[in-house]
Amino acid sequence: MEDKKMKVKKGYLAVQVGLEDEDGDESQRFAIPISYLYHPLFKRLLEKAHEVYGYHTTGPLRLPCSVDDFLHLRWMIEKESNHHNHHHHGYHHLPHALSFHSC
Repeated sequence: MEDKKMKVKKGYLAVQVGLEDEDGDESQRFAIPISYLYHPLFKRLLEKAHEVYGYHTTGPLRLPCSVDDFLHLRWMIEKESNHHNHHHHGYHHLPHALSFHSC
């Protein structure tokens, strides 16, 4: 018997990322720190997820962006947190070109 559920460490959240095509095979699962939920860039993505999917209660949180966009967003959040001591609100200076695509 194989357990397909992703084991998530304490303090992390499972998310399903990707723009599904007709085959539904364009998504990928990630485990992210819960602290991401409070980041302004991630909050924008959560608002978009609500617009696209509504409140989804079963399975991982679904995010309506490509895997590449998600990896870029994660990189920006990590980069900012690594430089947190000098740029408390550095996200205001990040490019606004990051776009989240809906299905």
